[in-house]
Amino acid sequence: METILITGGTGLIGKRLTSLLLQNGYSVIVLTRNKIEASENFKLEDPQSTGYHNLSFAEWNVKEQTIDRTAVEKADYIIHLAGAGVADKRWSDKRKKEIAESRTKSGALIVKALSENSHHVKAVVSASAIGWYGPDPSVPNLKPFVESDEPNDDFLGQTCLQWEQSIEPVQKMNVRLVKLRTGIVLSNEGGALEEFRKPLRFGLSTILGSGSQVVSWIHIDDLCRMYMQAMHDEKMQGAYNAVATHPISNKKLNETLAVKQRGRFYIPIYVPSFVLKMVLGEMSIEVLKSTTVSNEKMRKAGFQFIFPDVEKAIADLINN
Repeated sequence: METILITGGTGLIGKRLTSLLLQNGYSVIVLTRNKIEASENFKLEDPQSTGYHNLSFAEWNVKEQTIDRTAVEKADYIIHLAGAGVADKRWSDKRKKEIAESRTKSGALIVKALSENSHHVKAVVSASAIGWYGPDPSVPNLKPFVESDEPNDDFLGQTCLQWEQSIEPVQKMNVRLVKLRTGIVLSNEGGALEEFRKPLRFGLSTILGSGSQVVSWIHIDDLCRMYMQAMHDEKMQGAYNAVATHPISNKKLNETLAVKQRGRFYIPIYVPSFVLKMVLGEMSIEVLKSTTVSNEKMRKAGFQFIFPDVEKAIADLINN
């Protein structure tokens, strides 16, 4: 049985990925600041049938740069998801520093752990984000962003650059590295979809700004399957865009969600850009930004999407 060491295992993506790994017969060690608290908060629908007995917890402290050596020594693969939520709080200077350092310092700790301890880690699969790219030069963008494009010079672009650079030294240790630049993740457990669904309880479909901005998204199960493929496919190396095949406008995304959830019984409401800027501050730039991202490299790696279009993805999430 192969052992997966995962950081960020109690987050939105981490919990679903951990569950799928257990279902597929892996042993999973979740790195956390507090083993007892994480164990209590980590809930699976059916612990017995999903291999819950193969889940364990180990402690690390990114601030103090300490990590459980035994966990590192047991790992066959490392999945690195740790990082403060980009959209969880308004972007003050303090919060922006926290967002960046939670990624760069955790990456540095993984590098440190592998360099200082004996291990047999075959590959590290690390999260990154399509925040790497800037806004579309035009809408529609006839030339979607690809992995070889340079990082944007804004906050998220430079954060993603530093994020990826922090984990890249593992390659010098003969450890294969895959970086998944993730789009907007659609899930029932939180994230953007939950925010879009809140006003629908009152029959309102909120369209942000003009609604024409393109959203490059991915269903959480497709994303988790990408991580699993990246672990074992020895041909995969470097950056891959983790987005669905068909990006969609903010307006179309919200309309599709409204129709699937309420049929014709909803009212579209446009939230003006200036309101978003007052409420969200600098973070409104990302909400209003159009970013069309290509997944051609991932498809050429042989990945088969279950949810390539948003209609199928949202229908699955609503029905489950």
